[in-house]
Amino acid sequence: MGSNRVIAITGASAGIGRATALRFARDGVAVAICARRADRLEEVAAAVAAAGGRALPVVADVTHETDMDRFVATTVERFGRLDVMMCNAGFGIAGTIDEITPDEMQRLLAVNYLGTYYAARAAIPVFRRRGRGHIIVVSSIAGKRGVPFMGAYSETKFAQVGLAECLRAELAGSAIHLSLVFPISTETEFHEVMARESGGASRARGPRQGVDAVADAIARAIVRPVPEVYPYWKARGLVWLNAIAPGVCDRLVKRYGRQPI
Repeated sequence: MGSNRVIAITGASAGIGRATALRFARDGVAVAICARRADRLEEVAAAVAAAGGRALPVVADVTHETDMDRFVATTVERFGRLDVMMCNAGFGIAGTIDEITPDEMQRLLAVNYLGTYYAARAAIPVFRRRGRGHIIVVSSIAGKRGVPFMGAYSETKFAQVGLAECLRAELAGSAIHLSLVFPISTETEFHEVMARESGGASRARGPRQGVDAVADAIARAIVRPVPEVYPYWKARGLVWLNAIAPGVCDRLVKRYGRQPI
C-alpha cells in the first residue's frame, strides 16, 4: 500500500478499527482515528507511531453530523488530503425482537446506521473534488443474513448495507469506490460491550476469526477495490444458502448462531 495514502477510521479506539490502523501503520500510511475515548485514542496513536505510521487522533462521536464534518476537515487540514474513509464504529445488543427496547433500538440505529451515513456523507465532497476516493463500510455477516437473538443489531446492519449498496451504485463508473466488509464473529471487545449493554452474556457456536484477518482483508481491498469483502471466505456460502434455501438457513443459524447463556 502506498505510504502517501491518508485513511480516516471511525471507531478506532479498539477492535477492528484499532487493528486496521496498526496494519496501515506498518506501510507508513497516515491515519486519522476517531472515537469518544481520548485516552484510548492516544494509546492507539502512540502504537501507530511506534509501528512506523503517522496518526491524528480526533475525539468525535459518529452520531453527531458536526463531529464527522469536523473529523474530515481536521484530517484534510493536517495531511492535505483524504483517500479512504473507513466507516467502522458500531456495537451490538443481544436479545429477541420483543426484548429489545425502543430506546436500545434508537441507540443502535444512531451508531451503526447514522454513524456510517454521517461519516460517508462528510467524506464524499472531498472525494468528488479530488475525483477519486474509497469508502470502506465495515458491516457484519449479520447484515446479509439475520441471526437469532441479534435481531436489532442485524436490522441496523441490513439498513447500513442498503445505504452502502445504493451509494455504490450512485458512484459506479467513477473513481470513487465503495467496499462492504462482512466479518463473522470476531475476537474484539465488541462482545464485552454487548454483554454490558444487553445485561447478560451470550455465546456463538459458529466459526470465529481473528481481528488481524479482518484488517488484512481490508488492506487488500484498498489496494485492489472490490464491492464486497468476506474476511472469512466460507461466510459467502451462508449468503448463497440463504438465497437458495432460506428455510434451511433459518435452522442452520438457529443452531450455530448466538445463544443467551
